Amino acid sequence: MSHVPTTYIFRRKDWGSVAGNMIIIVKFAFCINESIRDGMNQRDRNRRIARNTMMLYIRMFFLMIVGLYTSRVVLEALGEENFGIYNVIGGVVAMFTVISGALNSAVSRFITFEMGKGSAARLDKVYSTAVTIQMILSVIVVILAEPAGLWFIDNEMTIDPSRIPAARRVLHFSVLSFVINLMSVPQLASITAHERMSAYAYIGILDGLLRLMVALLIAHSEYDRLVFYAALMACTVLVVRTAYWIYCRVNFKECRYRFVFEKGLMREMFSFAGWNFIGVASGVLRDHGGNILVNMFSGPAVNAARGMAYQLSGTVQNFVTNFMTAVNPQITKSYASGEHEFMFSLVRKASRMSYYLLFVLVLPIIFNIEYLLGIWLKDVPDHTALFAGLFMVLALSESVSHPLVTAMLATGNIRNYQIIVGGLQFLNFPVSYLLLKAGAPPEMTVVVAIVVSQMCLAARLLMLKKMISLPVRDFLRRVYFNVIAVTLVALPLPWFVESIVQEGFIGMCSSVSVCIVSACASILLVGCSRVERHELWTMLVKRMRS
Repeated sequence: MSHVPTTYIFRRKDWGSVAGNMIIIVKFAFCINESIRDGMNQRDRNRRIARNTMMLYIRMFFLMIVGLYTSRVVLEALGEENFGIYNVIGGVVAMFTVISGALNSAVSRFITFEMGKGSAARLDKVYSTAVTIQMILSVIVVILAEPAGLWFIDNEMTIDPSRIPAARRVLHFSVLSFVINLMSVPQLASITAHERMSAYAYIGILDGLLRLMVALLIAHSEYDRLVFYAALMACTVLVVRTAYWIYCRVNFKECRYRFVFEKGLMREMFSFAGWNFIGVASGVLRDHGGNILVNMFSGPAVNAARGMAYQLSGTVQNFVTNFMTAVNPQITKSYASGEHEFMFSLVRKASRMSYYLLFVLVLPIIFNIEYLLGIWLKDVPDHTALFAGLFMVLALSESVSHPLVTAMLATGNIRNYQIIVGGLQFLNFPVSYLLLKAGAPPEMTVVVAIVVSQMCLAARLLMLKKMISLPVRDFLRRVYFNVIAVTLVALPLPWFVESIVQEGFIGMCSSVSVCIVSACASILLVGCSRVERHELWTMLVKRMRS
């Protein structure tokens, strides 16, 4: 087959200026310095990834602005204690994703995999089987979550006794929201597998607007605001998930439910989910189990600080989450179609790009966290700044691993992987408990998570080398050591500027500017090769002249 120069990909001039620049940047990340074995097909794939990423970024920017404002309004309306209670109860309910999360991953993987193989009949069966499974699972979650949650509120939760009745009602609404989200998993998996990110973006914007309305309503409510907030959030979830269901039913032929009971398919999906249960459980225990531990040792006020820091970190991580949402289907489909070399290339590029996108955002936030929190929140809970900084570091640590996890799930052969990597992640909860019991500060829960995250990355690489022959040395050289070098080179200048600038708005603007310039310069000069720099410069010059 003939090889097509990658620069050909950038010669199209049929897109608008802003959108075009975003598409070109993402295409640069995926196409630079790579030979293309199937010109048209490869070009279409890269363009699809770029456009989907653009749509998800439009969604993300809107939700980020609305989400940050909404969080501030909700914190003011509820107060630290009620906000902390809501986060703890949400964490208790979210613990049941150890049951649902494993099957959710199975549903997404099987739908995307069958699309990659091009089997329409099998795809219909997978979708209907997934809906049946989610129905059964919803009943199980309600049966388990309600009594377990009530027991925790009555016996273990650090809370003012007068707020227990309200907390119990919040639990009921939280379980309802959880079940509604659970039932919508097959529809979300179908949208992602079909790579219809425009629908995902528009419905996400609807979600953001509804959450903003909820925040404004509770700020003027005379009813118990905590309970009212939980009830309105359940209504919001119902409206948004109904929109997803309608879209899928109208646009995708396979999204027509009929009862299917195929033992082989059921066994295959449950087997995948059973082993994936280990990894999901360990991740839930790390995030939400840490929240429960903080409540047990420090109380709701510190939970509020951890909750706000976690939300800020999650908002920033959306840059990577949306990027990976656009890339994940291609990783799974390329494995299903036997294009392993393309998959390895995609994994390497996605790991680098994920880290770079996050690093440019995280660096100025870490160096200006207290001032930024003061702008965002009127009253900043104690511990919020340190929690936020540590969560940012954890996000950077995890960003390199996301494409590796997708590649692992694509294989379907996950038993040994989950036993080893999931087993390592389980260390988060007992180690954090012992440290808090010994008198460590609550932030230690995140420090432990960062250390374990690096251990898991090493285990993932070793396991994937055995599972899919992933070239580990190449990954370490071109990704891991690359991002470490970028980080080390970018840090000294912001540290120096921080030591000489005065506090205040001008000092913050100076620090943020220096951090962004330092991060971008380090990525360009240290992270990119000479060929990549030359191609990027050529591409930008052509773009400016067009």
